Amino acid sequence: MAQKITKKITSEKEPRVIFPLHRINLILMGIAGVIIVLGFLLMCGEGSTMENFNPEIFSTRRIIVGPTLAFLGFIFMGFGIIYRSKKEDKA
Repeated sequence: MAQKITKKITSEKEPRVIFPLHRINLILMGIAGVIIVLGFLLMCGEGSTMENFNPEIFSTRRIIVGPTLAFLGFIFMGFGIIYRSKKEDKA
C-alpha cells in the first residue's frame, strides 16, 4: 500500500551558510598567487647548451631573487588562508 508523504511546513528560516574563506582571504590569496608567478617568471631564462655556455644562468636574479620571492609568496598564501579579520570574529 502506498504511504502518504507529507512535507512539514515551518516558518523557520534555513540557517545561514558560513563559508570558511571570506573576501579578504581570497584577496590575500590572489596577491600571493601573483607574487608566486612573479618569482617563477624571474627564474625563467635561456639555458646553456653543449656548444655555448650562458653565464646568465648564475645571475642573482635567477638564483636568489626569484626563488626567494616565490618562497615568500607561498608563505603569504598560507597566511592568506588562515587569516581571520576582527569583524568576522564578532559576527
